Amino acid sequence: MVDAQQDVKKDRPVYRNIGLAQLVKYRLPWAGKVSILHRISGAALFLLLPFILYLFDQSLASELSYQKFQAFTGNILVKIICLGLIWAFLHHFCAGIRYLLLDLEIGVEKSEANRSAIVVFSLGLALTAVVGLKLFGFY
Repeated sequence: MVDAQQDVKKDRPVYRNIGLAQLVKYRLPWAGKVSILHRISGAALFLLLPFILYLFDQSLASELSYQKFQAFTGNILVKIICLGLIWAFLHHFCAGIRYLLLDLEIGVEKSEANRSAIVVFSLGLALTAVVGLKLFGFY
């Protein structure tokens, strides 16, 4: 009877609390990385919503405010912040579609979920690069 209890204990997974020092070495699967980035991008979009609304308001208020808007967004620091917001939106959008498909039980197998997470991550970066090139005036 004691052997049966030891066998059961050996088969159970061990969950450990991960400290900050161990976090760097921890290998999270792609689905986990995309999930964390989805939460971070959603929080960033929510917290920077006043900034986004301010930019939108300045771009539509009048011709003079639009010129001020252009001067403000011409600053490299503002462009970098906007690029971060663009990434946050695009990643959050793509990951949200992935989660909707998972809710419909499409792509829930481990290999399919891993593949879709890689696609979401890559697509978010690729779309951000395309929009970023436009933002920085390359085309």
